[in-house]
Amino acid sequence: MLVLAALGFGIALYLALYQWEVVKSVWEPFFGNGSQKVLHSFISRLLPVPDAFLGALGYLADLVTGAIGGSQRWRTLPWMVIIYGATVALVGATALILAILQPTLLHAGCTLCLCSSLISVCIVWLAHREVFAAFRQLRQ
Repeated sequence: MLVLAALGFGIALYLALYQWEVVKSVWEPFFGNGSQKVLHSFISRLLPVPDAFLGALGYLADLVTGAIGGSQRWRTLPWMVIIYGATVALVGATALILAILQPTLLHAGCTLCLCSSLISVCIVWLAHREVFAAFRQLRQ
């Protein structure tokens, strides 16, 4: 999960650098100029910072909260696992919503954005057992 979070962080940071115009172009093998449309859409500018930067911060939070504790942290640090679960759930839900908005509202696609969304959903899926175990531990 930490490797996926690190990969997601790298992708999101690259996309944020494009949105800040530090990087002049973005890699897009499938959707033509779809990445430009998505990354410069009104959705990406709803907040004072690029949405990809918020994604990078989310992945960083996944990394930090996922790295605290060992393999038995659901038993020894159940509250940390709950915080981790909330973090990955928030990042995953946001990524899923943004992925749905690409074809439905923006009528464009962004390959790296969709890869980032897939990474987020995978992290949620991989984390769910540990989070449920931490909830059971707290209940006991």
